[in-house]
Amino acid sequence: MKLSPLALIAAAAFAAIPAAHGGDNPAATRPTEVRGVKLASICAACGVVSDTRVETRAGKGTGVGAVGGAVVGGLVGHQIGSGKGNTVATVLGAVGGGVAGNAIEKKARKETVWSTTVTFKDGTIRTFEQTTAPGLDAGDVVTVRDGRPVKRAL
Repeated sequence: MKLSPLALIAAAAFAAIPAAHGGDNPAATRPTEVRGVKLASICAACGVVSDTRVETRAGKGTGVGAVGGAVVGGLVGHQIGSGKGNTVATVLGAVGGGVAGNAIEKKARKETVWSTTVTFKDGTIRTFEQTTAPGLDAGDVVTVRDGRPVKRAL
């Protein structure tokens, strides 16, 4: 049986990948404290907010901006030149207007998203995103209710 050079290269690449270590202890890498809160001191279903961020994201275009921009761009382009030059200007105006209209629509539909990262007692980490301010700060002890982190009454 003759092996192709590609098969030999693939075999060498797989041989170079280090094997998983059976002696690794994932519990040793789990945090014991987050933002000054000892995880052992909180309830089993609780977590600690380790990070909060707010960011603005471009909205999604629905096509209305692109169509509107294309119509306006085509009308403006049609006012330029005559004959074939007029046709080219109309097409370029429509394409440019469509691209510009789509970009304007996305900017007009931007949304603010709050990301809250929570480290739970068992060491798992989850990030929750929502479009309203969660009212949480780093170090707050939380539980998850209806898919959102909620400050736990102490």
